[in-house]
Amino acid sequence: MESTSSWLHQSFHGSWIFVLFLPLIIIIIIVLLVLRLLRLRVWCTCDICQSYIESRWAVQFPNLCDWYAHLLRNSPTRTIHIHVLNNTITANPDNVEYMLKTRFDNFPKGKPFSAILGDFLGRGIFNVDGDSWRFQRKMASLELGRVSIRAFAIEVVHQEIDRRLIPLMESVSGGEEVVDLQDVFRRFSFDCICRFSFGLDPKCLELSLPLSEFAVSFDLASKLSAERAMTASPLVWKIKRLLNIGSERELRRAIKIINMLAHEVIRQRRKFGFSDQKDLLSRFMSSISDDTYLRDIVISFLLAGRDTVASALTTFFWLVSRHPEVEAAILKEANAVIGPDETLTSHEQMRELHYLHASVYESMRLYPPIQFDSKFCSEDDVLPDGSFVKRGTRVTYHPYAMGRMEEIWGPDCSEFRPERWLREGVFWPESPFKYPVFQAGIRVCLGKEMALVELKSVAITLLRRYRVELAHPQPNPRFSPGLTATYRDGLRALIQPRQVIAS
Repeated sequence: MESTSSWLHQSFHGSWIFVLFLPLIIIIIIVLLVLRLLRLRVWCTCDICQSYIESRWAVQFPNLCDWYAHLLRNSPTRTIHIHVLNNTITANPDNVEYMLKTRFDNFPKGKPFSAILGDFLGRGIFNVDGDSWRFQRKMASLELGRVSIRAFAIEVVHQEIDRRLIPLMESVSGGEEVVDLQDVFRRFSFDCICRFSFGLDPKCLELSLPLSEFAVSFDLASKLSAERAMTASPLVWKIKRLLNIGSERELRRAIKIINMLAHEVIRQRRKFGFSDQKDLLSRFMSSISDDTYLRDIVISFLLAGRDTVASALTTFFWLVSRHPEVEAAILKEANAVIGPDETLTSHEQMRELHYLHASVYESMRLYPPIQFDSKFCSEDDVLPDGSFVKRGTRVTYHPYAMGRMEEIWGPDCSEFRPERWLREGVFWPESPFKYPVFQAGIRVCLGKEMALVELKSVAITLLRRYRVELAHPQPNPRFSPGLTATYRDGLRALIQPRQVIAS
């Protein structure tokens, strides 16, 4: 009892001292913030910086990425510098190759970027450099390269399509019920990645159930983490985090839920054994015992396999619904390769669907799931276009803007035209440095092929069974802040059955 009283007295005394000095602490923080902002030249009066600070770009452009694309198109070098962000942004393929291949070691993720995403992604593969990145990439490369793992991933995707996606679509087709396809695809990809990566089934695709608390918190953490990168100085969000106020308080709550459930996933997998399991987490657990590290790997899997696939599917169906000639060409090819009333039965058939493959690539050219990616320059450098980059500068390559460059894609670059990827009817890839949708060079996406199989499997299954009619057609999508491209208002559509049903 006496020790309890002493503890309460000390706690009250400590709290009283903190409250007494809180105004002084806040004043010191504000002074430091002002000094930091001045050092970052927030007073820059150039038109680009003023447009960014005052959000004047929003008067003319629906999205920040569209404004950047406009600026980059009008730059002779296809490179610009946002002084208030200390950010060099480029849409020049030579610069992209220089960053991601030639001088890879001089353009790491960097500590500033790792700090922005550190609370959310921790030490996961997308947020680290050096030995930690090499270890995770080597492990992932070995596992994803196994035939058994690839077969398991495809099995999961097909089961989710047959047992959940098609029944869901059947339940809403032919009537007046509007369904948000973006929501459907996010639930679908979340179920797939959880089953494939962790051996657990969250059943998100059953729309009668509310989206899991984990998924909601994951979305919020992604959004708020991305907003950190948009502030003129990291001190802004760091002070809010220190004081636990505003968006940082929301982020902390979201990450707390994410951490609880991620650790529960790990605990369950350890409890029931992992040595003979097929999922990726079990493979990693055979080499890693640190639960915090495993948590970071879990979150990285989710970010890679859920949000990007859902974003790509949403855009694909938005574009195809607006271009019936593309839809007709996809169906004509499928009937020729698979048969009008036959079911897709082999990977060989999938590989023969060149027009479908081209359509998926073309969709991501115009609307990449990850619109830009940033590195930090370790030492002073000069990009191939002559742009000087000072040490510590954030350097961003912009796939969204690159898809809108005439010198890369021709005068029809703004059009959705899958034929640009075909030569005599056969898919013909472009340089990954012109099309860095899956990154390129040493950090190229390891899950690229499996993601493409998932995208094409969903696309061909739904297109052969249903017509997608947009409930609210719009000329351009509007995106919400986030680490991946997310339609602000979803993708609301009516689902109509086709006369001839095939899968």
